[in-house]
Amino acid sequence: MRWFYSLFFFSLSIDQELTFHTLKTEMQKRSIEIGPSQMRTLKLIGEDGLYTNLALLLSDQCETTTKVALFQGTDKELFRDRKEFKGSILKQLEDVYQFIDLVNKTKATFSGLDRTDRRDYPEEAVREALLNSIVHRDYFFSGSNLVNVYENRIEFVSLGGLVSGLELKSIFLGVSQSRNPNLAAVFYRMRLIESYGTGIGKIERAYKACPFQPEFEIAKGVFRVTLPNRNEEQETEVQKIDCANNDISLDEQKNLIIQYVRENGSITRKEVEDLIGAGTTKAFRLLKELCEADKLEQKGSGKLSAYFIK
Repeated sequence: MRWFYSLFFFSLSIDQELTFHTLKTEMQKRSIEIGPSQMRTLKLIGEDGLYTNLALLLSDQCETTTKVALFQGTDKELFRDRKEFKGSILKQLEDVYQFIDLVNKTKATFSGLDRTDRRDYPEEAVREALLNSIVHRDYFFSGSNLVNVYENRIEFVSLGGLVSGLELKSIFLGVSQSRNPNLAAVFYRMRLIESYGTGIGKIERAYKACPFQPEFEIAKGVFRVTLPNRNEEQETEVQKIDCANNDISLDEQKNLIIQYVRENGSITRKEVEDLIGAGTTKAFRLLKELCEADKLEQKGSGKLSAYFIK
């Protein structure tokens, strides 16, 4: 079936008025020639001298985009920011990585006089997950590449799932079968990826010493890689069960929050979590409901939010 997955890249681009400013710039950085001869070798130009769909993806006119959403909390209830990155997939790769790098905070810990800095997400894991979502997705689908950033994780969602005939356990056994061998060949030539499927192994090694491990999930037509925030407390299954079986009613929990604000002047989402033993999502929902009921008012935004008696 390999010929089927290569068909998209061998097909001619409907748009033949393509430019390659990003591609040429990236190739020059790596001292790689990229003239007509090299473009034929890399399958950007077909035997008829016309640009292929692979060329379209690498061109400045690329129609596929990458959407990045930044959420407050651990669900999709509240957006903090959202962006859609366009242009060559090489430009999207760089732009998305830089965006994630800006929100990838560093936490300092101290042991005596020694200071240790650790970023929320290992740079190597972010890089590999992002490359995986771009290189191995199915471009017969017209949807965007998706990156969802929460307070406790980042999700990289790519369309297409696994190559037909492979299962997730096959990947962990070291089997490598690229859906887009021509695209992978370009990225390999640019030294962005290695010739064999080592990306998942690199992600796992980046989290080797972390109690929370990355997750790899498959649904019909979708592959998702989730990287946990190493510096954020993760909600465990035990905590979820405790919250679900909490004997205190929602009204009583809200009364506890109101009482705390009256006694202390204000409350934060984190303080609500500690007060009633809830997770981030539930704490945020209770605060939102109290604000909608005109019992509290929110001041500030994001992690700087505080709630006061209205």
